Amino acid sequence: MTDTAAETWGGPPEPGESFASLLEDSFGNRDDLVGKVVVGTVIAIENDMAVVDVGLKSEGRVPLREFSAQGQTPEVGLGDTVEVYLERMENVHGETVLSREKARREEAWEKLEDAFAKDEHVSGVIFGRVKGGFTVDLSGAVAFLPGSQVDVRPVRDITPLMGQPQPFQILKMDRRRGNIVVSRRAVLEEARAAERQELIANIHEGQVLDGVVKNITDYGAFVDLGGVDGLLHVTDMAWRRVGHPSEAVQIDQTVKVQVVRLNPETQRISLGMKQLEADPWDGVEGKYPAGMRLKGRVTNITDYGAFVELEPGVEGLVHVSEMSWTKKNVHPGKIVSTSQEIEVMVLDVDPVKRRVSLGIKQCTENPWEEFHALHSEGSEVEGEVRSITEFGIFIGLTRDIDGMVHLSDLDWDRPGEEAIKEYNKGDVVRAKVLSIDVEKERVGLGVKHLSEDPFAGVGKLKKGDTVTCTVAEIAPGGIEVTFGNDLKGFIRKADLSRDRLEKRPERFAVGDKVDATITSVDRDARRVILSIKALEIADEREAMAQYGSSDSGASLGDILGAAISRAREEAEAASENDPSGGDTSAAEPTADETDSRTANDSETKE
Repeated sequence: MTDTAAETWGGPPEPGESFASLLEDSFGNRDDLVGKVVVGTVIAIENDMAVVDVGLKSEGRVPLREFSAQGQTPEVGLGDTVEVYLERMENVHGETVLSREKARREEAWEKLEDAFAKDEHVSGVIFGRVKGGFTVDLSGAVAFLPGSQVDVRPVRDITPLMGQPQPFQILKMDRRRGNIVVSRRAVLEEARAAERQELIANIHEGQVLDGVVKNITDYGAFVDLGGVDGLLHVTDMAWRRVGHPSEAVQIDQTVKVQVVRLNPETQRISLGMKQLEADPWDGVEGKYPAGMRLKGRVTNITDYGAFVELEPGVEGLVHVSEMSWTKKNVHPGKIVSTSQEIEVMVLDVDPVKRRVSLGIKQCTENPWEEFHALHSEGSEVEGEVRSITEFGIFIGLTRDIDGMVHLSDLDWDRPGEEAIKEYNKGDVVRAKVLSIDVEKERVGLGVKHLSEDPFAGVGKLKKGDTVTCTVAEIAPGGIEVTFGNDLKGFIRKADLSRDRLEKRPERFAVGDKVDATITSVDRDARRVILSIKALEIADEREAMAQYGSSDSGASLGDILGAAISRAREEAEAASENDPSGGDTSAAEPTADETDSRTANDSETKE
């Protein structure tokens, strides 16, 4: 051994020491390096392996792929100094077990933990796809990138992003489990927030900008203005009616918009396209004066009417009440249809509220005026019963016009609820026209007016008149009678006779003729109240007036007795002069008649 060698190995060997023992002593106990990163030198490259000397008994072999990032070509050569991870001192082949990948991972974890603590971005490369997301190489450490954290918007194809170094934000780390979760979206949102703040500071209402449509919803489209999004509402896309935003714009379309509203606090931007065009409502009052007829296209139908486009951007409403002269309770969709071209009349224009009221029925002849021209009040008509309601019946007068007969106009005598039971849908009925209201579009009819009102004759009668009646009906409280031209009257039980025993309705029969005095006339109830008792009293007073004063104190019996005596004297005188000696017995009252008159006289006094 030379002196140089002796210096290298610690001097000349002592007597009795072997070379092997000296070599073992020179390396010493290096087990404390296991599990740590050590520095070595590439001394050879064999096939796909690099031979690395780390100063131990033997060299280690490291795959070349571990010396490159994911998806890149290895960059390592002879004599290069590299850091490797010492896994074991030697394997079954006596070689040192080294790992460049674990060394990089250990180094990366230290840097990543430092970046995570400082909330800093880290660089990484997306290199694989796993369930629920992607794998990212963070300079040797493998992290998980959830699919929702790739971009601020859903990404259909992530291929262009793979293999490209880009910044990520660490969301969670667990070194013990080797778990790292990162987000690319957080980095983008942070960058966009800064850009948005700067962009909003330079935006003002009324400004015209170019943007790209990024998303379309039912209520509008989101437009990217170069780092900040604005909402283009469907009502601000065009002056005309837009059913869905996709009818006006498409995704990725470049559009020119105007800033309509800007809220710096919420950073919300409202955009408009129609504001860049001339407002068709300017001068609309002069273009569409009231009474003007024109044609338009039905754009929308609702429960209350239909919208008609007069020109692009100008629509008018035809209210359901202005659609037809006769169809009142019909849905507008049964009269017009969408996209149908119809003729309308301008009824009113309100440029402030941007409303135009239109009418369809005004463009046709008014059937109510035509009916009024052909039928005057009092004329008779005939038609089919179209419907029966709780307040009357409707009779078809023409194809479109119905007249109504109210319950009270069905019959002179019977209640309407009873009279209406005789009518059925489809019956042909004659009626008299009572009223025609063109403005309210109503025709009033009457069936009972076809005949004369039987109660009209009561106007010639007055209280105290005596009439001859026919018993029509026997009731517990009296009797129904008819007299004159089918006039109806009623005699109450108390008015059937002066005699208490004769105040029985059942002593009369239907068809009996009776004389009675009118005591009252109820024109509202169309009823005449009569009294037999009153007539009897009136007859008695007349007799008293004829045969003697009622003030003399003589009773009716006295008066009648005097009258009988005079009648006897006259009869006797006549018999003396009459050769035949005429019989005068007929003039004398019988005993029963005398008793009856006496009883009546007593009742009169009472």
